[in-house]
Amino acid sequence: MADEMKNSVIVVGAGVVGASIAFELQRRGLQVTLIDKGEPGRGASYGNMASIALDFAAGSGPLTWKKIPGWLLDPEGPVWLRPSYAAKMLPWFLRFLAAGRPSRLREIEDAGMGLSHRALGDFKEMLQAIGAPELLTEEGCLAIYETEAEFAADRAHLALMQRYGLEFDVLSNGAIQYYEPALSPAIARAVLLADNKSVRDPHKLVVKLADAAFEGGAVFVSGTARNIERSGDGTAVVLLEDGRRIEAGSVVLAAGVHTRFLAAKLGEPIPLETERGYHTQIMKPGISMRYSVIWPHRAFMVTPTAGGIRVGGNVELAGLHAAPDFRRPRVLVRHAQRALPGLKVEEASEWMGHRPALPDTIPIISPSSKMPGVFYATGHGHLGLTYSATTARLIADMVIGAKPAVDMSPFRIDRY
Repeated sequence: MADEMKNSVIVVGAGVVGASIAFELQRRGLQVTLIDKGEPGRGASYGNMASIALDFAAGSGPLTWKKIPGWLLDPEGPVWLRPSYAAKMLPWFLRFLAAGRPSRLREIEDAGMGLSHRALGDFKEMLQAIGAPELLTEEGCLAIYETEAEFAADRAHLALMQRYGLEFDVLSNGAIQYYEPALSPAIARAVLLADNKSVRDPHKLVVKLADAAFEGGAVFVSGTARNIERSGDGTAVVLLEDGRRIEAGSVVLAAGVHTRFLAAKLGEPIPLETERGYHTQIMKPGISMRYSVIWPHRAFMVTPTAGGIRVGGNVELAGLHAAPDFRRPRVLVRHAQRALPGLKVEEASEWMGHRPALPDTIPIISPSSKMPGVFYATGHGHLGLTYSATTARLIADMVIGAKPAVDMSPFRIDRY
């Protein structure tokens, strides 16, 4: 393989993770080709909740197990499983339960918090590098609890944050409205997460990352990757659906949930599912907000972003191809109006996207176990934006043969 080819990398997927990786590789002196079927940032990254969420929480565990039956039976609960998809979800769900064993749960928490401790610093440095520090807010996030019982039910999560040294302040009624006057006085408690910043426009962020990579010499190819091969001289070849062949020394697969199809063709299937997420973007909300707000009991967020206020979250399990059910975001808006009584819904749009979810809730950031020179960056779930800059650094280290600053064994592709 010629030296020029050795220094070239293909990144498949132009969401926030793929665009971050493309930028980081380009500024380390590699020649990058970014491939996506759509424009950068138009997939799941377009509609995320714009939150840098450092308070990692593993999805499974005994407390979650107790809640699951009620969630599935509640038509307005935080998890919706379409009956037609239940049988297909069963293998993933069994792995999800296994990830909640106490010994495994602590390993997952260590891994997730290991990324979280780096995430904000890496993210700020990335914004500085692309000349866009203003995209990150100064304010943090308020976790709200309507009742003392809701607050008590979340104590395990607060204890986890304490154990890992994350700072937070518990607020009682009155102090809550000092920070966010739009919140209802009926909210009994809130937790101020000062370091859980927000992004002023997540789509604009991805565009700026991609543009910065292109200004450094990266190129964009519009197309859908369908397979990866190695040529006789060791060059990696990405085959596109239209028959084109793109060659490079290395390949990074960062195509969200679609990465699972490419992984399967390489002989390393991964239990990657789609958690369908919804949002409502309200451009005339009738209120202003400084802080993002998360309601843990109802598992949704309200964030001032993209020129308005965004309401979104929750999980729908229905696969890649089912039509959106826009009753879901309307439920979230009703809940949001309970917490924010002045919230109006004028000039609003609804959106649905696919989060790439692994049953143990920590991403795959790993070289391939089957094909040298192929790397994975997928399965970030709700934390793609949060971990984007850190993932980019770790992947770039692996691609150039440097030792990553994090123990990468928890994120390997063959851990299942």
